[in-house]
Amino acid sequence: MPVPHASGNFGDLLDPRFQRIRDEEYKRLPDKLPDIYAFVPSNGRNNMQWSGVGTLPDFSQWGGNVTYESQSQGYDTTLTYLAFVNGLQIERDLYEDDQYHVMDQKPRALAASAYRTRQKHGALIFNNMSTVDNFFANNTEGVALVSNSHTTTSGASTATGFDNLTTAAMSAVTVTASRIQMRGFRGDQAERISVMPDELWYPTELCEVAYEIIAASGKVDTALNNPNYHQGKYKGHEWEFLTSTRNWAMVDGTMRRMSLNWVDRIPLEYAMIEDFESMAAKWRAYMRYGAAWTDWRWICGAVVA
Repeated sequence: MPVPHASGNFGDLLDPRFQRIRDEEYKRLPDKLPDIYAFVPSNGRNNMQWSGVGTLPDFSQWGGNVTYESQSQGYDTTLTYLAFVNGLQIERDLYEDDQYHVMDQKPRALAASAYRTRQKHGALIFNNMSTVDNFFANNTEGVALVSNSHTTTSGASTATGFDNLTTAAMSAVTVTASRIQMRGFRGDQAERISVMPDELWYPTELCEVAYEIIAASGKVDTALNNPNYHQGKYKGHEWEFLTSTRNWAMVDGTMRRMSLNWVDRIPLEYAMIEDFESMAAKWRAYMRYGAAWTDWRWICGAVVA
């Protein structure tokens, strides 16, 4: 569509015979950002950084002298804010002659566009979970959020408990397997840690499968009358901005809130001016933010071929 909005492109708005002109009537999809991220105040600088310190090894048997152990510096995460902008122009004649007052409401379209943009960026945590995604942040471990190649700085063996990737399609059986996989996650010293998965995240295409797993009282897809172990155990999160129709994730909600951060450096702001020469009205909107994960142990992601 040509820029700016001009009378020649919106003839219907100048025609008083129309009973009604629809404008921006679609409902917004639910805001899932507060369900997945912890919103962290900006530090006023151009980036945010996180790091951590690992755990101590187990006690040694007393042999006459105290055994002194050391902890390890964890991996660093650096979030760099990115800025996003959108705008529109409206020809003065169109603005003045609009019979339905549509054009004087056009700036609200910027709000709807900003909302969609933020949701899409928030969903990257799942849509890019099996790739090294440096769009907003860099983690010095250098592997994807969901991977079978996670490492540790302590030198401990990563042979067990460092794999949070699966390729299995969602079913009651694979949800059980993913839960067991998460319960076996290890900390930086390869010690057992408490991971309690209580959320399932999935696209609309998997909503029926997920509902049956979460809500059925009996075992899913069997003729047996055994109780369904998963009933009521997970909160289901259907998210329309998940781009894969097959991928899904199991999540520990408590660890997620500690590991995922969203920072609004500059909240959505608006400005308007009239161009002196053309007298076209110009609106623009601007926002600057970023998101980052600091630990992978909150998720087991299924990347299904």
